[in-house]
Amino acid sequence: MTAAVAVDLGKTGCRAVLMSADGTAGPVHEVPGAPGLVAEGGVEAARAAVGAAVLPLLRQHTPAGLAAVCVGAAGAAAAPEAARALAALLLQDLPADEVAVTSDAVTAHAGALGGRTGVVLAIGTGSVAIGLGEDGSYARVDGWGPWLGDEGSGAWIGMNGLRAALRAHDGRGPDTALLAAATARFGDPDTLPAALAAGGNPARTAASFAPDVAHAAEAGDPVAGRIVRDAATALGKAVLAAAARITGEVLPVTVTGGLTGLGEPLMAPLRAALEGSARPLSPRPPLGDPLDGARLLARDATVPHEPHVVRVRRTTSPPSVPTMPVIPPAAV
Repeated sequence: MTAAVAVDLGKTGCRAVLMSADGTAGPVHEVPGAPGLVAEGGVEAARAAVGAAVLPLLRQHTPAGLAAVCVGAAGAAAAPEAARALAALLLQDLPADEVAVTSDAVTAHAGALGGRTGVVLAIGTGSVAIGLGEDGSYARVDGWGPWLGDEGSGAWIGMNGLRAALRAHDGRGPDTALLAAATARFGDPDTLPAALAAGGNPARTAASFAPDVAHAAEAGDPVAGRIVRDAATALGKAVLAAAARITGEVLPVTVTGGLTGLGEPLMAPLRAALEGSARPLSPRPPLGDPLDGARLLARDATVPHEPHVVRVRRTTSPPSVPTMPVIPPAAV
């Protein structure tokens, strides 16, 4: 079997790994992520991010050929045609026999449960719960992006923390340590709207404030504590809604993603929210991350996730070397 590439493309970062013919994974190369396939220019931004992550690996290791490239991309579930368009473009750019594109939530599920059924809550800049049942039943709950959903996500926590800080700054809301934290991170509160938009990805910028909210909550700030508890409640509801829509007597449930790094201020109330489930749940630690899920899907098209993967196979000769012009994702 020839080599393959797995890519985890999120809104904050894009990670890629090259797997040799025997399945051994090399070092991970990481670059900035992209706003998501549903965003304006999202396909081209995703193409640029994948190229920036993958091309250095190919140039350094010069594999004879690639059996497949599998990309878990933010926004793919809500924009399947965009996912197919991205797969077709990457097939032009990379010397692969096949390109597979799916939601980063699907790769998170595959990685966390090792390709098996159950419910996975993926929380990072965004948030989504994915359920796969033993009979093929499928549920996707939330993941609607920062303006319509992603409740309890890093962007949601950060944005609510910044709103609370500005209410305190205006005198419209209670005093909170979040005002000092926002000023330390972003500068003068009067310039906060410009600071939020400056990087071209407001959701990612807002999510960078989530750890500050969690730290303030842990220190006893009541405003921050309420925000984090509300986030845990919203995330718990997403898991329970996904569990209610799939089959299985006892459902494995795991939580994955960078937001788990907030620790007990978030995870303790989330565990409490899941204890109220009417369905028997079996909480367990994740077996792997979304990049591990992309590695699995690059090699195996027989797992339960396959109906949710777009695969485009090559019908012409592949390019001998990657030819894609790399546009820095941060410039999008």
